Amino acid sequence: MRTAFIVMAAAAGLAALSGCQSFDGHEGAVIGGAAGAAGGALIGSAAAGSGNRGTGAAVGAVIGGAAGAVAGDQLHDKRK
Repeated sequence: MRTAFIVMAAAAGLAALSGCQSFDGHEGAVIGGAAGAAGGALIGSAAAGSGNRGTGAAVGAVIGGAAGAVAGDQLHDKRK
């Protein structure tokens, strides 16, 4: 189960970095998304309980990554 989560997280990270558009001007979104995904995975895994930790981690990573990307992009734009 842990190996599957690591593979999914790595694939999601590579998919985000291999997009057609560059990240110029959106560095905050990348950093915020990565931090949000990591935090969301930890929280989701802990909240899901012993039988569904992988699913909770995956759902938490997706939600946390999206929220972190938005927050990181907004904070980066304010600092410009």
